Amino acid sequence: MPEVSVIEVKSQSDLKKFVRFPMDLYKNNPYYVPSFIKDEFKIWDEKENPALKYSQSRQFLAFKNNQVVGRIAVMINHKEEKELGIRKVRFGWIDFIDDKEVSKALIQKAIDYAKENNIDKIEGPMGFTNLDKAGMLTMGFDKLATMIGIYNHAYYPEHLESLGMIKEKEWVEYEMNFPKVLPEKVEKFSGLIAQKYKLKVLDFKSKQEILPFVEPMFKLLDETYKHLSTYTPISDEQIKTYKEKYFPFIDKNYVICVVDENNELVSFAITMPSYSKALQKSKGKLFPFGWWHFLQAGKKNDRANFYLIGIHPEYQRRGVTAIIFKEIFVRFTSMGIDFAETNPELEENKSVQLLWQDYNPVNHKRRRTYSLMISDE
Repeated sequence: MPEVSVIEVKSQSDLKKFVRFPMDLYKNNPYYVPSFIKDEFKIWDEKENPALKYSQSRQFLAFKNNQVVGRIAVMINHKEEKELGIRKVRFGWIDFIDDKEVSKALIQKAIDYAKENNIDKIEGPMGFTNLDKAGMLTMGFDKLATMIGIYNHAYYPEHLESLGMIKEKEWVEYEMNFPKVLPEKVEKFSGLIAQKYKLKVLDFKSKQEILPFVEPMFKLLDETYKHLSTYTPISDEQIKTYKEKYFPFIDKNYVICVVDENNELVSFAITMPSYSKALQKSKGKLFPFGWWHFLQAGKKNDRANFYLIGIHPEYQRRGVTAIIFKEIFVRFTSMGIDFAETNPELEENKSVQLLWQDYNPVNHKRRRTYSLMISDE
């Protein structure tokens, strides 16, 4: 039987194989959604990815019969170590054929990297930061992936569990048939809450009017999620990077901002039309023709994705979400949106999951990170 060999990515040629491998692996899979190829290259460029300024990383390719059969990246986030006291090797960008010798060889690289750096734990799949894709799919293999979710074959979790890896964190995702009639409770409370706290929804006339609120949105994210055990604050450089990466896809009609009487942001929701099918058709490229598929997805779509929701702690549990959902209802109804899908939410984050309770949410996907403690040998 041919042996599995693993090499470190050193050249641009190797990096190209690393980036393109999942597109070959999932070539005929109807649920896989490719990432933007251009963005995948930027992840490993210090000039483009601010996380590389405080992280170290290596990437590896697995070969069998001179064919690429797997990949993995390993990372150490020194900011996480400094601010949270968490020492671990993160692994991500992990993909492999259904061959346990391949997955074992890839995970061994993460173990070796941990030992080299005197670290006793590995965890993944995850990226450099909280805003990167994370979590291996464990349920929902027959559901269309989203732009910000990892898709993987059903055999992936079984491979990692066979290596003694255990669940570390779990995320849940929900799908909702968007209601044709706004629930009476939401209708009633939205007006009362707005009046009581002197809140209003901003009416953006153009996309450019959103720009002054981008940084406050990220700062509000910090306030919303800082209580979660693994959350690290978002740096100014990260804000700039994510703004450049995602702002081109933002539609002003899908962004809801709620401000107080002083025009200070107290809550926001960023949703987008589903770009999953557009990404599939474009094969991860905007040019020469991919932009057309995105343009059409933005104009006519019956599905939307929730990407980010932030609520200032002072306004949590005060009914502010009723204002957001009333506004979303009005906009989605006018745009013909019938289905909505949440982004991955940590299983422990019950406060976010409560946001969907009035809309008969169906838990259609689950994902988790796996960890392994490295014993001394």
